[in-house]
Amino acid sequence: MAETRLHMFVGDADHDLALTPPMIVELERLTGRGIGGIFRRLAASEFAFAEVVETIRLGLVGGGMEPQRAAEIVETYVRPRPLAEIFPTALSIMEAVWFGAPQTAPDSP
Repeated sequence: MAETRLHMFVGDADHDLALTPPMIVELERLTGRGIGGIFRRLAASEFAFAEVVETIRLGLVGGGMEPQRAAEIVETYVRPRPLAEIFPTALSIMEAVWFGAPQTAPDSP
């Protein structure tokens, strides 16, 4: 599987996010949908709120955060925010799973 790790601002700071294979399985279990369907629904903006929120939470866990802390960040900073603010984060996480994480340009001397 291509590198899926992102480094993005979520809630209170920059965090690593990665929807690893075990987190994909958990996302499928929680939403009752396969990863392809979740991606398609996000890309078409025909998603369920749980698909957005759980993608972010599980992305934080897959990025190395303790599950309890990821849940706290989601409850405090993700769930209460407008979808226009949180949807791009979920879509970026899913795009990293699908296409690989964007490569950052090497530092120039």
